[in-house]
Amino acid sequence: MTQISTSSWGVLPDGRPVTLYTLAHANGLRADISDYGGLLVRLLVPDRQGSLVDVTLGFDTLEEYLRPGHSPYFGCLVGRVGNRIAHGRFSLEGRDYHLVTNNTPGGIPCHLHGGTVGFDKVLWAAEPFAEAQVQGLRLAYRSPAGEEGYPGNLAVVVEYRLSEDGDLSVQYEATTDVATPINLTHHAYFNLAGAGDILGHDLRLAADHFVPVDRGLIPLGHLAPVAGTPFDFRQTRSVGAAIDASDPQIAAGGGYDHTWVFGDSAGTLRAVGMLRDPVGGRTLELVTTEPGVQVYSGNFLAEGLIGKGGQHYGRRHGICLETQHFPDAPNQPSFPSIILRPGHVYRSQTIFRFRAS
Repeated sequence: MTQISTSSWGVLPDGRPVTLYTLAHANGLRADISDYGGLLVRLLVPDRQGSLVDVTLGFDTLEEYLRPGHSPYFGCLVGRVGNRIAHGRFSLEGRDYHLVTNNTPGGIPCHLHGGTVGFDKVLWAAEPFAEAQVQGLRLAYRSPAGEEGYPGNLAVVVEYRLSEDGDLSVQYEATTDVATPINLTHHAYFNLAGAGDILGHDLRLAADHFVPVDRGLIPLGHLAPVAGTPFDFRQTRSVGAAIDASDPQIAAGGGYDHTWVFGDSAGTLRAVGMLRDPVGGRTLELVTTEPGVQVYSGNFLAEGLIGKGGQHYGRRHGICLETQHFPDAPNQPSFPSIILRPGHVYRSQTIFRFRAS
């Protein structure tokens, strides 16, 4: 097993150094992870011929991630609450909270992915570790009460684990001293071919329902069956098969930007989906404890965005599989709760399992 290596990756505006940690195995699997934002900067995965390709979108330099408004959450850890909270408001235990509003889909303001300075924009305390056939990086962050408007001091630990079998595991734990919402996720943009759009990728999701949204991408408050809609991926089909269908939900998201709901066994680690590049044969099996996954098909990626190696990214050149609880959960009493209370531990795990066939 190759040793974990580190390298300097620049300096934050306040002078704090940023480090890039490389987890690698002799078979070529490699993950480069930054302690800034918990960024998965690079992930090299072999195809059926053994050829390695970076299967995630992102930038080469820290400066590009730091440029305001430049990165569409490429490869980062998201929190305290991933996805959207309507108008940045919720009530908890008789008190109203007002969060930062940093997104306006359809002209309607909301709180997105933890706010202006979410977990994707903080420096985490990092500690590499190694176990049998596994290399890992442990990241810790203490989010103080009032950060981005959230209640409670939240202590978070995230572990990345890369196995020589081709599994990239992301494990989350958190505790709080005051009741607070939490919905952590990972925001990798996958392209299993390494270039071009993802419309030809095959997708399968073990979900009978999805969460319909309004024009501001806020849930309408109920679940809808996928049967007979462009959202039916119970049988494998290409991402692009119905992505531009004449459907009000497709119109709302400009494609896919919705949560698919897995039937049961939330809290239990189980396989829930698959993404595959049929040309090179790289396959990603999605395994999670979460009750749903936000599938975002890169509808708003700016044309001409320059990424790693000078590559031009454009609309739908990456797809996100953000395992999580449901959007706007603090304001949706019928959705599973995302409130963490003192004395309890938040736990979540997702495995991105790579194979080639």
